[in-house]
Amino acid sequence: MAVTSSVGQTQAWGRLTDHVGLGVVSARFSRDLLEEVLNRTSRREQRSRRLPAHVMIRYVIAMGLFFAESYDEVMRRLVGNLRKLGSWDDGWQVPTKSAITQARQRLGPEPVKALFERAAVPLAMAGTKGAWLGRRRLMAIDATSFDVADTAENVERFGRMGSGPKASAYPKLHVAALAECGSHAIVGAVLGGCRTGERTLAADLAAAVGPGMLVMADAGLYSYELFQAFAATGADLAWRIGASVSVGHLRWLADGSYQALIYAPGLSAARRARLVEQARAGHDVPGDLARLVRVVEYTVPDRNPDGDLIVVVTTITDPHEVPAVELAEAYHQRWEEESALDELKTDLRGRGEVLRSKTPDLAEQQMWGLLLAHYAIRALLLDAADPAGYDPDRMSFVKGLRVVRRQVTDQAAITLNTFPTP
Repeated sequence: MAVTSSVGQTQAWGRLTDHVGLGVVSARFSRDLLEEVLNRTSRREQRSRRLPAHVMIRYVIAMGLFFAESYDEVMRRLVGNLRKLGSWDDGWQVPTKSAITQARQRLGPEPVKALFERAAVPLAMAGTKGAWLGRRRLMAIDATSFDVADTAENVERFGRMGSGPKASAYPKLHVAALAECGSHAIVGAVLGGCRTGERTLAADLAAAVGPGMLVMADAGLYSYELFQAFAATGADLAWRIGASVSVGHLRWLADGSYQALIYAPGLSAARRARLVEQARAGHDVPGDLARLVRVVEYTVPDRNPDGDLIVVVTTITDPHEVPAVELAEAYHQRWEEESALDELKTDLRGRGEVLRSKTPDLAEQQMWGLLLAHYAIRALLLDAADPAGYDPDRMSFVKGLRVVRRQVTDQAAITLNTFPTP
């Protein structure tokens, strides 16, 4: 198509949608990166289309930014300002909802998932406040669910919570997530149906974990097998355990914590006792049966009149490396992941809103777009916080969202230096 510049010159610039941008989102997810994931997932279109694949990836992210808007209104927000620069060709019209849906179906969820896995990396720098315990990057895992459109296909893939008259009104898409506590950036995610347990989903998050991290989790995610899987990545762990988890006390340490064994499931009391004797004698215990950990116990007085006992097991067995008080303070940062998930569910999606995509693949595609939109905003907030010495998780996510939305709506997708000079 032809695009006319403000000085009246005309030059062929390709389809209007080739120039669609998302401001700071485009900066975070460059065109080269989009082309890379399209090549990797074999989703590049075989012929020229009005809505090419790279545009649709950005469109899916924009759906996360403007969750409550209709499909065609999201597209209008991406291209509407082009008219102000004289760069709108009246022969190009906003595609219909049907055309947009067909383009999303051609794209599928794979490229958007691949973009998230490629681009969503920890953001905190060495000086980022609230992001570190010594040299360890504070990370947390958690899980939540999202309502999806009530269609037979979505029910088949994702299932409902409960059954019969007590079944949930909508099918539920489960998300297990790994978040960087200091920035609230979600840097790992696994999607599944609500019939899949949180621990099963969370197991796949281990691929996003590695040395230099301190990964925290609440008691609901603890199992011996999952703890071992995450420990095998080289990351350090600090996981809360519930009262039903048996630990074998070995010895008290100077900071009030103690060394102990945690056990594989199914061991008899007699077998656990023999493993404790073996460990106290200085002998190694088989990893398929038990693991040496350090236990930190503390109370939170304002939870209830008697105090709420928190029991955390950690792979950091040397109290001189990280004293119990510092570890307890760090574990408190685990709640930052819940704040990140709340930003995703309440501020971006909207309280009580439903992922309205009617097929499982498009529901998952929409979820990956929502995660990418959240990541881009959190990256923007960290870029603003670090130079000023602010703690990024104290910056308003809602205000950052408003800034990004304004940039998408109010700034041109084709900048002035796109046009030929006179």
